[in-house]
Amino acid sequence: MKDGIHPEYRPVVFKDTSTGYAFLTRSTIRSDKTIEWEDGSSYPLVTLEISSSSHPFYTGQQRMVDTAGRVERFRKRYGKGGSAPAAPAEEPADDDTTDDTTDDTQADEPADEPADTSDSA
Repeated sequence: MKDGIHPEYRPVVFKDTSTGYAFLTRSTIRSDKTIEWEDGSSYPLVTLEISSSSHPFYTGQQRMVDTAGRVERFRKRYGKGGSAPAAPAEEPADDDTTDDTTDDTQADEPADEPADTSDSA
């Protein structure tokens, strides 16, 4: 490997903000925050919104994580039932300018066929 082109691979603590679960692993991610770990050493801290401790796939539970009021905005817009509000029905136009007749003259004409270019005598 070339020297000086690879990022530093070091121990880093990742912490799930929704559950408080933290784990120590190795990574190249950079962080200005630090945390003192169980072994007494200080490590860079990276915060996560979702990890294996809070994701429904791993926990087997449905949990709503409300990020910036998105869930409340959704409920306000669509209600608790989850169905969209009924759209107002369009009223038919009272104009007599619509032409209900169709032009069927082209349907009666035979389709254009390629000209016969064979030399049959």
